[in-house]
Amino acid sequence: MDTRYLTYILTIAEERNMTRAAKKLYVSQSSLSQYLTRLEQELGTPLFLRTRGELVLTPAGELYAQAAKKVLEIKKQLCKDIAALDHRGHITVGVTSQFGLAALTEVIPRFNAIFPDYRIEITEQGLPSLTRLLLEESLDLGLIAANSVSPFSPGQTDLLRREEVLFAVCSSHPYNGKDSPPLSGGSAQKNPPGILSRRDLKTVFGGENFLLSRQGSTLRVLTDQLFEELDFSPSAVCETNSVLANLGMTARGIGVTFIGESCKNSAEPVTYYSLDPPLSRLNLLVRRKNWRLNEAEEHFCDLIREYFSAES
Repeated sequence: MDTRYLTYILTIAEERNMTRAAKKLYVSQSSLSQYLTRLEQELGTPLFLRTRGELVLTPAGELYAQAAKKVLEIKKQLCKDIAALDHRGHITVGVTSQFGLAALTEVIPRFNAIFPDYRIEITEQGLPSLTRLLLEESLDLGLIAANSVSPFSPGQTDLLRREEVLFAVCSSHPYNGKDSPPLSGGSAQKNPPGILSRRDLKTVFGGENFLLSRQGSTLRVLTDQLFEELDFSPSAVCETNSVLANLGMTARGIGVTFIGESCKNSAEPVTYYSLDPPLSRLNLLVRRKNWRLNEAEEHFCDLIREYFSAES
């Protein structure tokens, strides 16, 4: 079933440029231009407007692109259904955080014990990128940390759990020992408990270097809201989406940071505090729209749900 020409039109529409589209498709620009010209002549109407150096879909082009997406989805589903007859297949999963990788480490061996001919492909990216891939139906599943279920459709998501976001400090920090500065009540405290008021976050750690998540990430949105609430602009020594890097730098006293509870690492000399009131984010299982799951795919999703049910 040759559908590559449908992909040609969708790629031109996505890139809005013939040169970039040809490069992405690994074809010559002249061949791609000739194909588009022939197709427009056959249809009797242009599919793209050439304006301001870009190629923009015409109303006819929009109809063609919508139909092309449907045909490619039908082909993809047909191939999956045929493969499923022999319990063969391929599931693409995107993860945004360490919690997703930890879950898949447990789930995949159990799944492969029953469906050994299935291949699981894992993509690790930030929330904005994975959200786009899921909405474009380029991924089957997403295990994502988010602050809401938006922009996904009703029935597309499962809430796996609410995960607490913790404040992490080097274990040798004075706050953890006998020289602890006074808390908001005015009294000094030795070996404070694992709860830190939001007010004390500002008064005690206001002068610290903060290791922040990158802009747009779930953690960054939460912490920016917290800083705004406290009327506090932290000194940011580093911005990264690497949990391992943030924990490693925290353990070495370079700064303080926020992490999801699932990312705690007992091997690092780091002390974790719950904020009062606590911060939390959502751990979601998101399915792409229009995905008709077969037996194996249903089982894979069930195993993920069971994993988090047991965890909670």
